[in-house]
Amino acid sequence: MALEQDMLRRASAYPGTLTYIDLIRKNKRASTMLIGAMILLGVVLGALIAALLTTQFGATAEDLIPSAILGGAVALGIALIGTLWSWYGGGSAILAMAGARPLAREEDPVLHNVVEELAIAGGVPMPRVYLIEDSAMNAFATGRDPRHGAVAITRGLREKLTRDELQGVMAHELAHIRHLDIRFAMLMATMVGLIVFACDAFWRVLRHGRWMRISGGGRASMGRSSSGGKGGGGAAIVMLVLFVIAIVLAILAPIIARFIQMAYSRQREYLADAGAVELTRNPLGLASALQKLAHDDEPLVDGANRGTAHLYIVNPLRAMRESHQSINSMFLSHPPIKERIARLMALSR
Repeated sequence: MALEQDMLRRASAYPGTLTYIDLIRKNKRASTMLIGAMILLGVVLGALIAALLTTQFGATAEDLIPSAILGGAVALGIALIGTLWSWYGGGSAILAMAGARPLAREEDPVLHNVVEELAIAGGVPMPRVYLIEDSAMNAFATGRDPRHGAVAITRGLREKLTRDELQGVMAHELAHIRHLDIRFAMLMATMVGLIVFACDAFWRVLRHGRWMRISGGGRASMGRSSSGGKGGGGAAIVMLVLFVIAIVLAILAPIIARFIQMAYSRQREYLADAGAVELTRNPLGLASALQKLAHDDEPLVDGANRGTAHLYIVNPLRAMRESHQSINSMFLSHPPIKERIARLMALSR
């Protein structure tokens, strides 16, 4: 395969001792840290909301800490419930949205044989195989665990790949299932939604709550403390601090959550590429397939949207396609294709 010169240059930047095991270990650590950061952000938001709501009932400053602890615990519980819901129903919903249909073995025995070989090599059950009737070139994996895994490929990609390239793409998708990436992806999507909802609740409290009032004398007050009772001055200071924190978090939290989600998705793609090499022992197969995907002139998958775009092997949205090929940004769900090919070439040395 003829590679562009800058891909060879990028590949030479990686140490010669680099192995797929190194990449898998590094990316798993990074993924765990990102998920922990997302959960922590949600718990902090829940704690702050609870503290603000407590002031609605005239609580004193001493009541804020227990309320914050309770709010954080409730936020963690809601996150777990949302995760379970998306985990059990998310895979089927994603396949339906993509317009994927089950592909029988007799319809495409070569594809089934490739997937079966990779499943045996990876020590996981044979996933269900789906076909998306779309001329664009793309593929994705879903399922909450290897026993419920599924891989889907567009007709356009299936018709344009050699067997080695097809093996590389299917190994990439099987690696997502094997590494439980889809479970993490659903968790991240759920947490982003909950954080956006929490921030909206912040704004409602700030706009419509009676927790902070400025009296005619310019004195900030909280609940019953506004009557001039003991602790009014301290409560006012606490409330001013909470007010500032609420404003900052309501603005920044959704942006931070999006950063974390996109960063995890980029790491997930690198990890799946490394996992594909582990299964096939042939980095050039996937590298060649990615080269074809980079030059696909039909990037749009009709069944894809912003909520599911991060699941595909390359971003399927036409508006994001060019940037995902050349730009490495915190706002993007996929790393540059050239960088992915460079890593694969480094593994082949």
